[in-house]
Amino acid sequence: MEMTCKLAPSILNADFSNLGAAVAAVEKGGADMLHLDVMDGHFVPNLTLGPLVVSGLKPKTRLPLDCHLMVKEPERFVEWFADAGADSITVHAEATHHLDSLVRRIRERGCRVGVSLNPGTPIGCLDLVLPLIDMVLLMSVNPGFGGQKFIPYSLAKARQLRDHCDERGLSTDIEMDGGIGLHNIRELRAHGVNVFVVGTAIFNSPDPEEKTREFKAAMA
Repeated sequence: MEMTCKLAPSILNADFSNLGAAVAAVEKGGADMLHLDVMDGHFVPNLTLGPLVVSGLKPKTRLPLDCHLMVKEPERFVEWFADAGADSITVHAEATHHLDSLVRRIRERGCRVGVSLNPGTPIGCLDLVLPLIDMVLLMSVNPGFGGQKFIPYSLAKARQLRDHCDERGLSTDIEMDGGIGLHNIRELRAHGVNVFVVGTAIFNSPDPEEKTREFKAAMA
């Protein structure tokens, strides 16, 4: 099934001293959404932003806010981020014992629902909830820090998931995060990925707006 491609710049690598300008640059460059990496220092070895950043960004951009909760007990955080203005909330299958009730709770709060899998987690754990969610986020690095190298077997994992969705008639977005650049984005698309999280390659470039345009062109 042919899926619309979307670019989701990750603000983890943006200049937080001038975050509004960084977001405006990628929006002008054609980004489709903003990816916000929420880390608690427990589920992953890093500590990043909270709901105050989400509520601060909400009135500053027209882009949907895609909140990726890399936290223990994500059940505790859903309301916070929904109230702050998240358009989609993605939780890790590995972080909860009650994935079914959690995805339903996110839906009830009016957000799009995503479930993320770490590199070593098989896609089979999503079989029962797959019809209930909008997006699967496949981590192609071990989560926690930006700038890591892409894990090669992520390609086969994406192809397996896209084939599985097609067999079931599901138009599920497959998002990938980690080590994505202009050198591999076409190959990822060929393997079924249609939402691309890009951080370092955009925000560490001299001109994030122009780099966003280059990624959009490469996805076409």
